[in-house]
Amino acid sequence: MLKDLFKKARYVSVPLAQRVRQEAEVDLPDDLYRPCPSCGKTVFREEFEAAHKVCPLCGWHERLTAPERILATADTDSFEELFAGVRTVDPLEFPGYMRKVDVLRKKTGLEEAVVTGRCRIQGRETLLAVMDSRFLMASMGSVVGEKLTRLFELGRAEGRPVVLFTASGGARMQEGILSLMQMAKVSGAVGAHGAAGGLYIPVLTDPTTGGVTASFAMLGDIILAEPGALIGFAGKRVIEGTIHHQLPEDFQRAEFQQTHGFVDSIVPRGALRDTLGKLLAWHEE
Repeated sequence: MLKDLFKKARYVSVPLAQRVRQEAEVDLPDDLYRPCPSCGKTVFREEFEAAHKVCPLCGWHERLTAPERILATADTDSFEELFAGVRTVDPLEFPGYMRKVDVLRKKTGLEEAVVTGRCRIQGRETLLAVMDSRFLMASMGSVVGEKLTRLFELGRAEGRPVVLFTASGGARMQEGILSLMQMAKVSGAVGAHGAAGGLYIPVLTDPTTGGVTASFAMLGDIILAEPGALIGFAGKRVIEGTIHHQLPEDFQRAEFQQTHGFVDSIVPRGALRDTLGKLLAWHEE
């Protein structure tokens, strides 16, 4: 199933702008251009997608799906999915929960909010996990916790580094306390992996919030983030309402978090694969 999604997600290697200059007569499609939600300017759609959905004018980063993220990170055809058989259950019999999960499975082509597997990044054997915000805002339910725990346990057993792209709205309310338990469960697996000498690199993408931020997202050896990513626990308006004080405009953005020591480095999407490759190579040495 993931292979079919990868085919749909592949990027055009030659920007449409270049093709237009090369051809004197061409039928222009209706979706030739798209506005950037950040700067409001119009960009070539295929040029935008060729840059892994980064605006060439202002650098705004659009959210990526899990297949798109894997294609942008892993060496070609090196990704092998793991733990795909872990299935969602409804422990609290929450009204409409399983129906919503079934709808999202069909809509996204994913089984759950995180995809886990093994791959190579610039030739380095790596265990990779990618959270997908299209699936219940990548909320942390039992399946998310179980798949991540298994991945870190495998990393400890095989001596492999783990790279995790976070993007989540936090704990999954439909699973109640079982969702909150995943914070401790995954964090314990992260700790055991680290105690065995394993490298863990979380890459915080937009948004990384709630219980994910309060647990495994912030436990990395080296914490990277994409530019402008929202990173925090409670929302800005909730905090302002609690402390009765107006917060800075860039509060909880990646740049703010780096200034305050929560993020080690902010890496633009176009440089992420090279950066990860270098960090993995240094760890092997």
